[in-house]
Amino acid sequence: MSTNPRKLSRRTLLRGVGVSLSLPWLEAMGPSGAWGNAREGAASAPNRMAFLYVPNGKNMTQWTPSKEGVDYELPATLQPLASVKDKLLVLSGLTADKARPHGDGGGDHARALSAFLTGTQARKTDGTDIRAGVSVDQLAAARVGDLTRLQSLEVGCEQGAMAGNCDSGYSCVYSSTMSWRSATQPLPKEVNPKLVFERLFGSTPDAQRAERDARRKSILDFVREDSQDLSGKLGKSDVRKLDEYLSSIRDIEARINSAEKMPPIVVPTIAAPTSIPAAYDEHIRLMCDLIVLGFQADVTRIATFVLANEGSNKPYPFIDVPEGHHDLSHHGNDQAKLSKIAQINTFHTKQLAYLLEKLDSVSEGDGTLLDHSMIAYGSGNSDGNAHNHDDLPILLAGGGCGTIKTGRHIRYNKDTPLNNLWLSMLNRMQIDIAQLGDSTGSLTKLDG
Repeated sequence: MSTNPRKLSRRTLLRGVGVSLSLPWLEAMGPSGAWGNAREGAASAPNRMAFLYVPNGKNMTQWTPSKEGVDYELPATLQPLASVKDKLLVLSGLTADKARPHGDGGGDHARALSAFLTGTQARKTDGTDIRAGVSVDQLAAARVGDLTRLQSLEVGCEQGAMAGNCDSGYSCVYSSTMSWRSATQPLPKEVNPKLVFERLFGSTPDAQRAERDARRKSILDFVREDSQDLSGKLGKSDVRKLDEYLSSIRDIEARINSAEKMPPIVVPTIAAPTSIPAAYDEHIRLMCDLIVLGFQADVTRIATFVLANEGSNKPYPFIDVPEGHHDLSHHGNDQAKLSKIAQINTFHTKQLAYLLEKLDSVSEGDGTLLDHSMIAYGSGNSDGNAHNHDDLPILLAGGGCGTIKTGRHIRYNKDTPLNNLWLSMLNRMQIDIAQLGDSTGSLTKLDG
């Protein structure tokens, strides 16, 4: 092992036959300006942002803390986040006004997702003349995406149609798509973890990829020689980080291969596609792991993750909820249905906890990946029965490279635009814009 580790470029790649693999941040790369929040001259690690969406609102009585400030207690639905409570903000009072009808009648589910990151009223159509607005993730991607191999990553766990009528005259694209590159260009999410993995780390042509699959070899097998050569030139701490990173990739590859061999779960009217894990929680966690790896390797700094489409009627028999989620969300204040909604809500929160704990376990510079990230989680509906879009269930995790004071419950004034939060997150990526959708200014109190 080298006693004088050499200086590495932040864009150093491990290379093999037809494959290139990005590296995590290493001490040998130093506090390069290119590793700033967005542009040169910022912190020693980049700021990332991810947006996770869950459908059909929440059982808000088990979501909203009773106290504000640092002394708040996690209610039942948020209990799975106890281990990362000090790196979390619970934000109450935020509103997605453009998810409201404004004369367009029914279609709250379609509007809830389409307006979530855009703050724009979707055009009511089930034809090809769709129109929404640029989403916050894509505005960020346009400004800082040139610093990474992928401008952004869009993933999900439920396929959705990109055409047809899915909600009271709204195109299906609105209820299945969160990212919008332009007002008329939605970005479909990828639900197959194998394809997400190859998008992040595989750069082989189709023929080479087919050959690799046939030989059942890992990407790591192709870059092994280059990684061994690099290890001899790094310090002890960097060698450990590189080993941990490569082990994580190997683990995900093994899990994807294992999932492909499992028989699909039998679900009425839903045919589970091959190469996607039969177990929903395993599917979600694979996607979480891929987001972590994408951030860790600086392949991308921007991700969106739709855990299930808006209006999804997915059943949850594995947590003793065989009824459809959407059907239950129209609970009519029936306590049995509300209890089952809370079970689904808690299941989703557990998956968020998995992602946050994973990010917080990866050391980077003067903190962890979670310290250098902003992870927003929530829904464009509040109470699914009322279809209201005010006082939304919104969480923000991560330190934003020291720009966010976490460990608090903050309540904002009624009808404070959700897009004020997105504008504030853009500012922390050193992206200064005057307005995003229906924003009225940056969200206050995030830094204390």
